[in-house]
Amino acid sequence: MKLDRAFTHPPTFFTDRLRVRPIELADAEALFELKSDRKVTERYGQKPRTWEETQAWVRDRVADRNRRGSIFWVFTFRDDSMAIGSCCYWNFEPSFRTAEIGYELLPAHWRTGIMSEALSPVISYGFAGLGLHRIEAAPLTENIPSRKLLLKLGFKYEGRLRQRVFFRERYLDQSYYGLLREDWPKQVASSRRTY
Repeated sequence: MKLDRAFTHPPTFFTDRLRVRPIELADAEALFELKSDRKVTERYGQKPRTWEETQAWVRDRVADRNRRGSIFWVFTFRDDSMAIGSCCYWNFEPSFRTAEIGYELLPAHWRTGIMSEALSPVISYGFAGLGLHRIEAAPLTENIPSRKLLLKLGFKYEGRLRQRVFFRERYLDQSYYGLLREDWPKQVASSRRTY
């Protein structure tokens, strides 16, 4: 797996509307808008973060590259530097050539196709650049838009993890999805590779 270079030099991707680039410490302010928004954080079973918690979270994500824990990107419009969302690979299993994908987006941009546009080059990079065989995702079962997004991207529903997340005094189910290299198109017309 080509993980060493990915952790030390994560690539930047360009799509028709977006730039998807590695997370930086300077992104904390923009990401605070995401991390403090209850509509966003409840989609993945977490409470909104404070400014201090968001700063610490961003520092941890940047440091994660050195620890080989995750690779985080933010995405912006091509003519702007302000992050409107983020995505990542985490829960790497190098011997199995698998990783989990995660993502979030400001509500003002929901249902505009931005998330699928941002994730397409990241998924292509997972297979072609990282040598992954399988990419996994586990959204909350009640997060219908996320589940629809995964199906649109070619992920297959593989089952439900019952009462896996405890959030706001109740247990929530997660739905499990997987995407195999053989299921992903070899060319994604809307993205340009930079790796």
